Amino acid sequence: MTVTSKEKLWTKDFIFTSIVNFALMLSMYLLLVTMATYSIQEYDASVSTAGLIASIFVIGSLVGRLFGGRQIAKAGSKKILLTGTILVLIFTALYFIPAGIYPLMLLRFLHGVGLGLATTATGTIVAQVIPPSRNGEGIGYFSMSVVMATAIGPLVGVMLVAQAGFNSIFIFSLVMAVISLILSLVLKAPEVKAPEDAEEKKGFRLTDFYERRAVPVSIAMFVLAFAYSGILSFITGYAAVINLIEAGSFFFLAYAVAILISRPFTGPLMDRRGANIVVYPGLIVFAVGMFMLSQASTGWVFLLTAVLIGFGYGNFQSITQALAIKVTPPHRMGLANSTYFIALDLGLGIGPFILGYIVPISGYRGMYMALVFVILTGIVVYHFMHGRKDKEITNDEAQ
Repeated sequence: MTVTSKEKLWTKDFIFTSIVNFALMLSMYLLLVTMATYSIQEYDASVSTAGLIASIFVIGSLVGRLFGGRQIAKAGSKKILLTGTILVLIFTALYFIPAGIYPLMLLRFLHGVGLGLATTATGTIVAQVIPPSRNGEGIGYFSMSVVMATAIGPLVGVMLVAQAGFNSIFIFSLVMAVISLILSLVLKAPEVKAPEDAEEKKGFRLTDFYERRAVPVSIAMFVLAFAYSGILSFITGYAAVINLIEAGSFFFLAYAVAILISRPFTGPLMDRRGANIVVYPGLIVFAVGMFMLSQASTGWVFLLTAVLIGFGYGNFQSITQALAIKVTPPHRMGLANSTYFIALDLGLGIGPFILGYIVPISGYRGMYMALVFVILTGIVVYHFMHGRKDKEITNDEAQ
């Protein structure tokens, strides 16, 4: 059966859900890059405390995802989305009240919980409204909301603080929260009921918090996210050390453009031919980009590595999300999404902590060279976790 482009992808609900996700993630990245500076300047926090205030948000988000996936299966994705966006709106408004370091820390954690709930729901809703034959393409476009937020959020945050002070970032985030809530109210999420033989059992079960079918591809995502965390956390410092600050300021823009250009091709290709035809070449390109980054000494080479890493890692991220959903029954899509994103967030969160010990020993160049081997390990992990059976899964889907 041919992949039918006749099945509509760009529906109102798909577009609204993508905008909600973009608005929430834009605010998240904007605050992530400015919150440490804010706590130091406004509350005289130490550097370590400031780092905790910035990163505790991610811990809150993990908690939100952990419980959000379970609750989606019970209450439905629309209710969890509304709960999450309302919490985000309330906690964003509280940033305007100066209350001290520890209340700010608690606020960051709770804000993260709200965002974790909301973004787990958006990932589930979008998976429900995408036609199955355009799964890879649809998830690819949807994940662009995260990619663009990653590129634009830090830029907007730094610019607003420089031009108008910290209150401007809270106003901007509040506007994003209001937009998210309004669109969440009007979009429709399909009701997905569990089959009769999958009725909920009482008592505590670990499987209520994760989706086992999504675990293999999520493990592969964890390894590659660990490698990418070296880019996310240290690229600015590295650019300064090798005297490429100007090129460094455009790194994530070049990264986003590479994904934007390649995504219309890689998603449909996955739908037609399976994930491997995109993943294996993409991860090899990611490894080449990381190697070139470790050796970069000119601006154009530095930005070329951003393009290669965007093509490799950026597409792997959306392909694996599509795979996590593809192998999961509809009534457990919420858990599949939370399982996938918990692995992604853990890789991005644990990576900087461990790599921070490597940089003083080997320098940035040595760290990026070490990450080439992490990526190569990731290729092997992907192969054994999913790649070797991808053809079989694709053929089953086509029948």
